[in-house]
Amino acid sequence: MSDDRGRRPGPASGSRTTAVQRVLDAHAEQRAAALGRPLRVLDLGGGTGGTAVPLAVAGHELTVVDPSPDALFSLRRRASERGVQERVRALQGDADTVGSLVGADDPFDLVCLHGTLEVVDDPAAAVGAAAGLLAPGGTFSLVVAQRLHAVLTNALAGRLDRARAVLERPDGRWGEDDPAPRRFDEAAVVALVEAHGLTPVHVQGVRVFADLVPSALLDSEADRTTLAALEEAAATDTGHPLLGSLGSALHVLATRG
Repeated sequence: MSDDRGRRPGPASGSRTTAVQRVLDAHAEQRAAALGRPLRVLDLGGGTGGTAVPLAVAGHELTVVDPSPDALFSLRRRASERGVQERVRALQGDADTVGSLVGADDPFDLVCLHGTLEVVDDPAAAVGAAAGLLAPGGTFSLVVAQRLHAVLTNALAGRLDRARAVLERPDGRWGEDDPAPRRFDEAAVVALVEAHGLTPVHVQGVRVFADLVPSALLDSEADRTTLAALEEAAATDTGHPLLGSLGSALHVLATRG
């Protein structure tokens, strides 16, 4: 459920998490400055702490909820290694139980739901649960897998039947053997967020090229640096919005009024 759990590190996963973390860190810094204090952050499905620990290092107070005890053990170890264990609280649970775990009396300034909406039974209920834990003016950070990237990668690999299935199936899967439980379209994600009273303030497709470039062409550090620079340019280029739709993931920041 987390950004880094169960995935082999590489340029693809790294470029996605870097792009998301950069935006999240900047937003958290601005919001903390406006409030005059560190943020109270909930990372729902936060796993081993790839998102949470950097925010704790920046001085914010983190609560991480995840169903996996192994992931939470790794989270505690990572937080300890960075010297922020006192700012990270680890709780075993999921989107269905988070309300009873953290309560609603002390809402959060930032709630993250990264790489989790794909696997929950009811995406609308999960977004609603997260939105309900936000303080007024708080921010919801959502990262989901996108459909069109999977269409393109399958088509380029010659898996045309799979590409068509991903394009046409409501869940964005190529079949029952697809390891991805669900993929999303940007318009549907934005509508889902808005339906729960949240206003999108940042919508960005990430990891546009990394999955398309053969690893054999990324032998040197210079090659990987060039790819990262291309991903950054695509992420910040407002003149070509189609590029964002082709990213393997979509990052949405939305605020509660």
